[in-house]
Formats: sequence, C-alpha cells, structure tokens
Amino acid sequence: MNHILCGLAANPALPAELVDRLITVADDEIATELAARPDLGRAQALALAARDEGTAVHLAYEGRLTSADIDPVAQPQAALALLDTGAGLPEWARRFATDPVTERRAKLAACPDLPPDVTDTLAADSEIAVVAELALWTTPDMAARLARHPHAEVRRAVAANEATPPAVLEMLLTGDGLPPARHCLVCDRERTPAAPGRPHPHPHPHPADDLPPGAFCTGSHESTVHDMWRRALSNPATPARAAAGFAGHSSALLRWSLAGRSDLPPEVWGRLADDPLPGIRGDLAENPAVDATHLRALATDVSPDVRRSLAHNPRVPLDLLASLAGTATIGATLLPRIAAATPAEVESLAKSPDPAVRMLLAARRDLPPGTRDALAADTDAKVLKSIAPHPGLSEARLRDMIDRHGVRVLARVATNPDASRSLLEHVTRHDPPVPKAFREVARHRNATAPALLACLTDRQARPIAAAHPSLPVPVVVELLGDAEGRVAEAAAANPSLPPAMMLKLIR
Repeated sequence: MNHILCGLAANPALPAELVDRLITVADDEIATELAARPDLGRAQALALAARDEGTAVHLAYEGRLTSADIDPVAQPQAALALLDTGAGLPEWARRFATDPVTERRAKLAACPDLPPDVTDTLAADSEIAVVAELALWTTPDMAARLARHPHAEVRRAVAANEATPPAVLEMLLTGDGLPPARHCLVCDRERTPAAPGRPHPHPHPHPADDLPPGAFCTGSHESTVHDMWRRALSNPATPARAAAGFAGHSSALLRWSLAGRSDLPPEVWGRLADDPLPGIRGDLAENPAVDATHLRALATDVSPDVRRSLAHNPRVPLDLLASLAGTATIGATLLPRIAAATPAEVESLAKSPDPAVRMLLAARRDLPPGTRDALAADTDAKVLKSIAPHPGLSEARLRDMIDRHGVRVLARVATNPDASRSLLEHVTRHDPPVPKAFREVARHRNATAPALLACLTDRQARPIAAAHPSLPVPVVVELLGDAEGRVAEAAAANPSLPPAMMLKLIR
C-alpha cells in the first residue's frame, strides 16, 4: 500500500489536474480514496470506473454512474449495483436472471422493482440460495407464493421479509394452511451420494460445515424451522396474536425475539419480565412500548445490565431514572428521556442532590446558560466531565475545571468546541500529561502550531495532528517521511501541503 498516494487521494486541496494524474496510477486503495472525493468530476468518475470494477461498483452506489456508462458484459458487478439502486435497465435484469454465475443471480434477486417475468425466472431457479434471496426482498404477492415453497430455507427467508402479508407470516408460525416443507439444507447434504463402495461420511442427522453451528435435521428440518419462527417473531408485520403464543416457549431465542416488539399485550410483558435470561429482560426494559408498571418492576432487577437498559428507555419515568442513576453504570451519555426533559424537569434535575443525576443532565448540549454555568461550577468531577464539552462555556470556567480537577477533566475540556487557542495550548502543557487530551487537541479546529507540535509527541495523537491544517508546512513535509505509514498518509492528506509538493509526490 502506498500511504503517500492514498493520503494525497483523500486530500481535499488536491487540484483537479493532479486528481487526473493520480487516477492514471491508482491501485485499488488509491482508487477507493479517489472515488470518495466529493469534488470528483464526471469524466474522472468514468476514468476511475474503467480502471477497476470494484471502484465502479462504489461509484454506482454513490450515484456517480448511469446505465449509459456501464457495459453489463464487461462489468457485471457494476451493472448489478445500478440495478440494486433502481438505475439499471430491465434488459440487464433479464440477462442476469439466467447468468451462469449463481452469485450474480442471487445479487439480482435482492434488487428492487424487478420485472414480473424476471421474478418468475428467479423463483424457479435451481439454486435454493437464489430463491431464498428473492424471498427475502420480494413483493407481497411473490412472498405469499414462496411461502409454499417445498424448501424450508426459502420459507425461512419469507419469514424475515417485512413485505410478507401478515396472514402468511401467521401461517409460517402455525403451519396451518401450508403444506409441510420437504427439504432443508441439512437434509440436502444427506442426499449427496457417497463415493462408490464407501459409506456416507455423515450419518443422519449431522451438522453441515457450511451451515450455522447447531444446524440439524431428523426429518422435520428442526433448526431451519426454528430460525424461521425466530425471524417471523422479529418481523413487525407478524400479527401480535400469533407472536404472543411464543412467550412461554422453551427456546430462549424465540422468547428473546418478542422482547423488542411494540404490539404485545401486558400479560406477555409480565411473562418476559420474569424470564430467567437477563438478555431478554434487558431488551424488554429498553422497549418503549412497555407500560410503566412493568418498567418499575424491572428497575429492581438483580442484573445491572437490565437496569442499564431501562435507563435507555425513552419512556422511563423521570423519577425512576433518577433512582437508576446511582445503581446502574450509565456513564456520561445523553439518555433519550433526559434529552426529552421539559424546561421544568431540567430545572428540577439540575437541583438534584445526587451528582449522578446532575451528570446525566449535563450530557445535554442545549441547556439554558444559567443551568449550564451552574453545572460547570459543580463540585463533583463526574458532573464537570459531562458538562465540559457544552458550547458557550467561558474560558475562565473551563480553566477553573482544570485547576480544580486536573487530569480527571482535561480531555473533556479539550473537546469543547469553543475552547480557545490559548486554552488548548494550556491543556498540552499540563503536568502530568494526559494522552487522550493530546488526541482531542489534535483534532480540535482551534489547535495552534505549538499545541499540535506537542501532540506529535504522543503516538496515538501523532497521525491526527499530522493531518491538521494548522500544522506548520515544513513539519507536514517532514512527516511525509515518517516511519509509521499512517502518519505519512495523514501528512499527505493535509490540505496545507503545497501543490508543488503534491505534484512531486505523484511524479
């Protein structure tokens, strides 16, 4: 990998004529960087697409290519990418529907808005992988048709398709109205003939090496049917009445699939709240559809993970969230319920005697100036760490945080978007130094040359600082020869690099 040229390819200040030059020498990595340039011209996009089909696929998905730019014979993957975005031609779809390469037919099967004759062809494909891919993405009518397919793998895909009609999904759960499946991938392996004179190497039943762990079949396609049920239970189009019957199922995976649904009756929430598996109770605790009665019951759960999930529920009662602040390890993250707090609730939270509650409020970035400044004067370091990145804080308040709590708040102060140049330099001179603070300063828009030079002394901050436009040009040029490739690449991507040096590097 040529780190220098990859960095140049990503350099936002690279002149258009040098982009043209770079295209002529681009390998896969360089082409990938060039394809991501927002200023890439149409002629440049066509030149890149002609060099490498992988890049053409990327450009097709980015909307940089049209059907007139692609030959489906020469660049089939790019043509399929255009079909996948709805920009391909119907005749391409008909061509790929009978393509001898299975992977291409499967890719086509996942494309939207296919002509009816194409979906009919794919539905009759000899490869189950192609039919299953079609079932996963197809229209309601075709999904209903494929639900009756004799292969359980196809039915499993139908169960995951959110366009499948609700009545069909219910039939997949109950089996009513559908003929039994006759095949699955496991028993397909069983029918593979053994070598002449030798017994089959896998006595029935057996797991297959290319199937998920635990895949098995004793004649009823058990593992595939189980996964079909799991997918149907996770499908929001599945009727609640059909899904609710699985609340007491012996399979934890099936019960787990119910915990995130929003349409189940309260009695199902109650059963899941008593489930022995913490993961199920945790997903239930985070479900915004669960009523307050069950949320309060989950607040006393023995698992800290469940209580932490409950804190992230956007509908958790505020008093309950306040009680969770001290018992669940939440951290300085903005919780949905805190983000939705009313002005009166914000005022109440700011006056809470519990610093853990004040810390949660301090994670907001739209606090009234008075509330913001009061939290910035808090005596608790974790509250200060949470409020330090808030816009609008004065330099005096930020310096005061550092003076009072030093290394505990230093890195968070450096993330403040309004941190001044002098404050950032002050952060880099702190004794003892804080490595994470160097990284934050290195990416700060207000970082000065002295601050960035200090950041270069930290191994992790070094490549970040090398890309900063305020780094002195001689230093940027020197870093082009750095022994660490990612540092040299970052320096080559620095927009302060002189065009003459860019040209020299390409030459």
